Amino acid sequence: MKLFAGLGNPGAKYAGNRHNIGFMALDAIQRANGFTPWRAKFQAEVSEGTLGSEKVILLKPLTFMNLSGQSVSAAARFYKLSPADLVVFHDELDLAPGKMRLKQGGGHAGHNGLRSIHDHIGPDYARVRLGIGHPGHKDRVAGYVLSDFAKADQDWLEDQMRAIAKAAPALAAGDGARFSNLVAQQMTPPAKTPRTAAPQTGPAPMPETVPADTRTPLQKLMDRFR
Repeated sequence: MKLFAGLGNPGAKYAGNRHNIGFMALDAIQRANGFTPWRAKFQAEVSEGTLGSEKVILLKPLTFMNLSGQSVSAAARFYKLSPADLVVFHDELDLAPGKMRLKQGGGHAGHNGLRSIHDHIGPDYARVRLGIGHPGHKDRVAGYVLSDFAKADQDWLEDQMRAIAKAAPALAAGDGARFSNLVAQQMTPPAKTPRTAAPQTGPAPMPETVPADTRTPLQKLMDRFR
């Protein structure tokens, strides 16, 4: 069994925020893979289903971002899961919008949701880091992550959520490399076919020819002195 936790803040006010991309990823997995309707449990919204041959619990903490660890740890204890069974989906400032990286263990890099999970169960869990880009200065970070994605972001965001939902069985099976490759392939635009010159439809032009010199040797000699 696996526990997939998406990080975000509850309520309609925050639903479209960059900080809520972890919630968005779980919503996409739930819709595309026949999971049960969301229900309240563990101070969270929970949905259950199967990805491939693996049973998976989806969990969206309702504790607000800074207390995410309370909900995640409660679910892990109930299902008797270790940190190795946990995958957390979260926003990542240090990745460009549309980029995704899978990471096993490590620090929380100042992310308050990860910090809370570290405090409750330690750092030895997998993270799906979903790039949202950086506003350019640390003083703008709070306002940036708590603002909605721009209209210009919607195409890549929808593509990424669809790709994650489709590739999720590989992640549940523990094949992180395949999961990452599948998502990357679906996010890469098709290569453009190079343009070629239009074929000629008329008759091919005849090569230029030089008229044959029919003068006699005597005429050639006389022409030299004219």
